[in-house]
Amino acid sequence: MTGILIWTLVAIVSTAIIWKGSGLLERASERLSLYYELPEIVQGAIVVAVGSSFPELSTTVISTLVHGEFELGVAAIVGSALFNIMVIPALCGLSSHEQLRSNRDLVYKEAQFYMIAVAVLTLTFSFAAIYHPVADDSGAIKGEMTRWLALMPIALYALYIFVQYQDTLDHEADTDASDIRPGREWGMLALSLVVIVVGVEGLVRAAINFGDIFGTPSFLWGITVVAAGTSIPDAFVSVRAARDGRGVTSIANVLGSNTFDLLVCIPVGVLIAGTAVISFSVAAPMMAILTLATIILFLMMRTQMILSRVESVALLVLYAAFIIWISVETFGVVDWVPSLPPA
Repeated sequence: MTGILIWTLVAIVSTAIIWKGSGLLERASERLSLYYELPEIVQGAIVVAVGSSFPELSTTVISTLVHGEFELGVAAIVGSALFNIMVIPALCGLSSHEQLRSNRDLVYKEAQFYMIAVAVLTLTFSFAAIYHPVADDSGAIKGEMTRWLALMPIALYALYIFVQYQDTLDHEADTDASDIRPGREWGMLALSLVVIVVGVEGLVRAAINFGDIFGTPSFLWGITVVAAGTSIPDAFVSVRAARDGRGVTSIANVLGSNTFDLLVCIPVGVLIAGTAVISFSVAAPMMAILTLATIILFLMMRTQMILSRVESVALLVLYAAFIIWISVETFGVVDWVPSLPPA
């Protein structure tokens, strides 16, 4: 019982540290975006999204490099992506003073590019299983993901950056950025990243110890506790933007953050480790759930270009159903996906 209380406290304190670092990061990112005269959708999808995704990137790096738990990092990123795509838009829709509005750029470029990102990552996992199969006594389909395969999703993210760069060429800023000192803001940005790394290390340690205490795989704690904790930056950034009437920025941050998570954070873990064994039997169902969640959000945003409060509540209910399912699957109450939890 003492161990549970200690590591629960560590998880809470670590989440608070991440929240503090995220506040510093958000302010620096927004001011740098104004200084460099970036359009609103690029600000949300690239600058703020990459900044607020730093906890997920840190999770992959720390869990792989320090703790040798690559699968924990992947679970945290998939869980974070689901949290981002379902919980954060719902919170934005419920906290906004008006109905949360999207636009065609958001629906037809950001959302669809994100769906391509999910497909490419799934394809990368399948190539690992096809060309570098790993024998497994449990019957799960596994493959070794190499650095060359990891470059596939990273190359797609480079294309995403290029597409966003094209949007900045015709943008004309109408804000005064004369009082912004870029050197100071870059320094604040660097400080915020250090603070976030400290918080993420605490969350990863808490997840590993929860797994040991309860006799459960770290996968479960990665896809729930760590995922929610590392998604706090995205949640605060998006909700604040929605309350300020910047619905496009709030949703662009979610989609841009998830694109970065899938195309950069997971491959970076492989690049650091050299190789990593991927269970395609686990990855494929998780990618299927992520695809379904993305389609649901896409359809909700496309209807009249708004996300209503009823739709927001529906997203929260669907996320709660996912958490219940992954929990009962892990503890063996149901066995709809035989390879879950991963051994």
